[in-house]
Amino acid sequence: MAVAPMDTIAPVQPSKHSAESGASRSSRINRHLLRLPFYLLSLTMIAPFYWLIITVFKPPRELAQTPPSFVPKSPTFDNFYDPDWTPKGVTGHLQGIFQRYQVDFGFWRFLFNSILITTTITVGSLLICSLAAYVIAKHDIKGRRTIFLMIVASMMVPWQTTLIPNYVIMRNLGWLDSYTAYIIPALAKAFVLFFLVQFLQSIPNELIQAARVDGAGEWRIWWKIVLPLLRPALAAMSIFIVLAEWNNFLWPLIIVQSDEMANVPVALARLNSYFAGPDHQGAIMAGGLIASVPTIVFFLIFQKYFTRGIALSGLKG
Repeated sequence: MAVAPMDTIAPVQPSKHSAESGASRSSRINRHLLRLPFYLLSLTMIAPFYWLIITVFKPPRELAQTPPSFVPKSPTFDNFYDPDWTPKGVTGHLQGIFQRYQVDFGFWRFLFNSILITTTITVGSLLICSLAAYVIAKHDIKGRRTIFLMIVASMMVPWQTTLIPNYVIMRNLGWLDSYTAYIIPALAKAFVLFFLVQFLQSIPNELIQAARVDGAGEWRIWWKIVLPLLRPALAAMSIFIVLAEWNNFLWPLIIVQSDEMANVPVALARLNSYFAGPDHQGAIMAGGLIASVPTIVFFLIFQKYFTRGIALSGLKG
């Protein structure tokens, strides 16, 4: 049988499908390698929160255990409320977070304070800043550029420098230890104003002019046209305001003189100082978990608006 010469035998070529499969596999590996720093960074953020959660559901004897366990062996809700605790003290039972404070409604009072203050500041700041942004962006008033630059320049000043002047003003007005001292100084938000002005630049001036031709007043234009168009930007800014005000600690610590007017961060700080020790970590962690849940839920609800608002703003000058 005749054998074909070697130079006449065509070399076997790899199939197009196998080449594409190898390239796709390599691309997936590269993508995962590029994401590796983000995976590691997420672990550093998740680990403390995981420790917070497991500590909340550990009984006192597990909290004092060495080495510590990473999964509760006997999960309990006693760190929130222990029905078996008595003022005389019972071995193995401690006050839960809702039993610790000698004020009306206990820890619920601090949650109410934080919710009321955060909601009022958020709504008030967004309304005031949206109105100011509309005037600056869509009205040809004298000195508006200078005013806007001064407001933006105030962002460069550390907010800690205003603590003493604001405290003196609140004291002279007799507003210390009141909701007014919480809310009034926090309504002015330079960054929110700056962000909304940039967002309004993308709204055509012809739309505003058409409304004026139709006889709409400035208040009606702001309420009926500007605010609905600002919805994505307002949602994005609400996340920043809510997170900042809910976690605000230093200013409330300065102006609050009674336990009844404390917000959640101040109440937790006092709990930590009053009941220091490993046996009380569960109640402290329970308070921290309760304080963190509203902000997480709020962000998850408004996350898509946050992304959209940032994208549409463009942050152009």
